[in-house]
Amino acid sequence: MLKGVCKYISVALIPLIYIPLGCNHGGRNRQQTTADSLKKKAVKEWNKTIPGSFSDQTEATFDSTLLVTFLKTHPAFAPYTKDINQFYNKRKFAYAWYNNGKLIEQAGNLADRLGNLQNEGIYKAVPYPKALDSLIFSPTDKTSKSNIATELMLTAQYFVFSKLAFQGMSDSTSKAVNWFLPRKKISYNDYLDTLLKQTGKAGSTLSEPVYRQYDLLKAYLATYRALDAKEKWGTIPSAKGIKPGDSSAIIPQIRTRLYKLGDFKGDTLSNVFDDALQQAINRFQLRHGLTADGLPGPGTLAEMNVPLKKRIRQIIVNMERCRWLPVSLNSDYLAVNIPEFKLHVYHADSLLWTCNVVVGQKVHQTVIFYGQMQYVVFSPYWNVPESIVRNEVLPEMRKNVNYIGKHNMIITGRENGLPVIKQKPGPENSLGLVKFLFPNSYNIYLHDTPSRSLFGESSRAFSHGCIRVGEPARLAAFLLKYDTTWTAAKINKAMHLGKEQTITLKQKVPVFIAYFTAFTDRDNKLNFRQDIYDRDEQLASMILSGNGKY
Repeated sequence: MLKGVCKYISVALIPLIYIPLGCNHGGRNRQQTTADSLKKKAVKEWNKTIPGSFSDQTEATFDSTLLVTFLKTHPAFAPYTKDINQFYNKRKFAYAWYNNGKLIEQAGNLADRLGNLQNEGIYKAVPYPKALDSLIFSPTDKTSKSNIATELMLTAQYFVFSKLAFQGMSDSTSKAVNWFLPRKKISYNDYLDTLLKQTGKAGSTLSEPVYRQYDLLKAYLATYRALDAKEKWGTIPSAKGIKPGDSSAIIPQIRTRLYKLGDFKGDTLSNVFDDALQQAINRFQLRHGLTADGLPGPGTLAEMNVPLKKRIRQIIVNMERCRWLPVSLNSDYLAVNIPEFKLHVYHADSLLWTCNVVVGQKVHQTVIFYGQMQYVVFSPYWNVPESIVRNEVLPEMRKNVNYIGKHNMIITGRENGLPVIKQKPGPENSLGLVKFLFPNSYNIYLHDTPSRSLFGESSRAFSHGCIRVGEPARLAAFLLKYDTTWTAAKINKAMHLGKEQTITLKQKVPVFIAYFTAFTDRDNKLNFRQDIYDRDEQLASMILSGNGKY
């Protein structure tokens, strides 16, 4: 294991978001809060040094043939040959990790992060760890002379780290787990080059090239590992029938569990179900996508009893998914998180609003992919898919000869041995009063629905794969905002006109259909959701085995 060299290393693993780990309160809480503030400050200072003042010196250079020799003797760095060569060509082979013959502080920080990759949720071994360790801490580097072996090892290891921590597992791996969103493309060579030009002054640090959720999940990963190392996560027994005002021996167990998870602050020993506990249960339920009734029902207790090691696996899996997403966008975009059953509407990094959605059943899974919203269709026809005609409509037609007319459908021809069936516009149309099209090969789109009651369910996987939107008129207004002629009144009229009308958007809007079972909300609170399509375990096995393809 590589040794830490930064003076802040001892606190580097402490989570940036504080969640109490004990069950006592009062004076101890105040002491913990004070200590936590000091730790946060230290972590903040340590983090500043990661992308900070790298050497921008140009006088000390080396012979390019030394780089050729280094790569020949270190074949594991072959995938990074182009990046390393390009980096040093741009620098005219000036040393990057030395200043006045001394290793800069960032060298130690990189070595520490490479030696503690599990803090990043990574279990892949880096090449030549012992060689890096010996070079970083060798007596040679305590002199005023630059060491070419150390210099080249650090640069090569930077690109290794970038691949593992910022880009993640290979495209073939993400596709193997049914993730068809386009992978981000970042030049880590340019990123490193930019870092080397930073002055190191306050405010000059750069964000790492990874989706912002990554660092938040990383902090919670440290928190949950600390909990797992310290706590015995026993099973809280059934609290059936317990309601506010009741007393029970189970109540202190619930209080303690919620205290450790950060949802409750107060007396953990009381056996009375008071308002403070009900509010804490409510907070826990909201974080887990449950009906927020403030009662410790079977579903709520089941989530409280999930083993910490399972939660840690869940966090790690979703950190990996964060590596695959674009770092940020500077435009409007839509994001559907399937396990959350939510549509989020963004402008750049600002969340504008959110609404409930209904997604595909497990047997009709909504695909994880990307598209460009291009059309809004008011009062749409529904072209009934062949699979639904075959498996649902035809059996009903055999039972009831009036089925087609009763459901406002028409037969327009035959294709592939089946009738071609459309449902006419109207309030009973399965697509509702409006649909939103972003052309794709999966035939998935967003639409309204006449089945409004489903939006009140806590789990909303009911569709055949398309996404039903809880606030379709609001989404239509958002997409059409660049055309001032589309007022709320005009949109409402078009939705109820009963005549199909297709509007081409003046600006296409990116749409991301994603799958996150662990994420932080607007208040930076950790949320978990059910893995409704059983996607987590396959990826977790690849990550934790260290055998996943990168």
